[in-house]
Amino acid sequence: MKGIKVISITTLAVVVIITAFTFKGKGSSMTQETRNDYTIHNSWQLPEILNEVSGIVWLSDETIACVQDEDGVIFIYDLKDKKITDKIEFAGPGDYEGIAVHNNNAYVMRSDGTIFEVEKFRTKKIKVRKIETRFSSKNNMETITLDPKTNDLLIAPKDRDFNDGFKGIYRVSLNSHESDTEPFIKINMSDVAFKSYKKKKIYKTFRPSEVAVHPKTEEYYVLEGKDPKLVILDADGTIKSVHKLDKDTFAQPEGITFDPDGILYISNESGDNEANILQVSFK
Repeated sequence: MKGIKVISITTLAVVVIITAFTFKGKGSSMTQETRNDYTIHNSWQLPEILNEVSGIVWLSDETIACVQDEDGVIFIYDLKDKKITDKIEFAGPGDYEGIAVHNNNAYVMRSDGTIFEVEKFRTKKIKVRKIETRFSSKNNMETITLDPKTNDLLIAPKDRDFNDGFKGIYRVSLNSHESDTEPFIKINMSDVAFKSYKKKKIYKTFRPSEVAVHPKTEEYYVLEGKDPKLVILDADGTIKSVHKLDKDTFAQPEGITFDPDGILYISNESGDNEANILQVSFK
């Protein structure tokens, strides 16, 4: 049994909610009311090998593919059975930070901007090739997802973009493997929505760790793990809302994905608690 303290801060008051949970064991689910702007519906504790879980993507039938930032392995995790059911080795050790899937192929982002295309990743006959982008380790790349409308990959730098005043979301064509020279969305670091988060080094105001596209609304959900927060952008890229995430619950959120019905899942690296996947909804 573990006691988890959840702190909710509004403009009018500070409310401290202390809730105790009883776990049935590793992989157990829970229900928890958290802050006034989001609710955690379920939680899955991940095995130790996924302590550094850095990216997740929905597959099908309550199955999620995961990567972690040490080994070149795709882990298949079954939410219903609460266990890893398969492992696909695609490369040697490295800093792997995100994963996207299109048809039978997986795409894994390494922090130096190299994307690993793993063809037919659910079979025994995988083929791996590298896609080089315009980015490098200086940019510290973690974000990758699939745009379901265009079937392009979407990527964004965590640290410096080519201009410190914004963080861009860029397209990578799956046909040509070319990345855009200009972002189709610019997240302005001086936007009034970031007033409470502004840093002396402006590019550190918001440091994207992952992005997902809502399958119903086409909104962009951009996650930050360093100073846990979620930024929701309208389909045109305008900031709709910023949600501060409680560190006691979201130790280091680095993975985000939707199922086809728009149910949201966020993964956290281990901190004071074990690594996990949370099912979350936002108001």
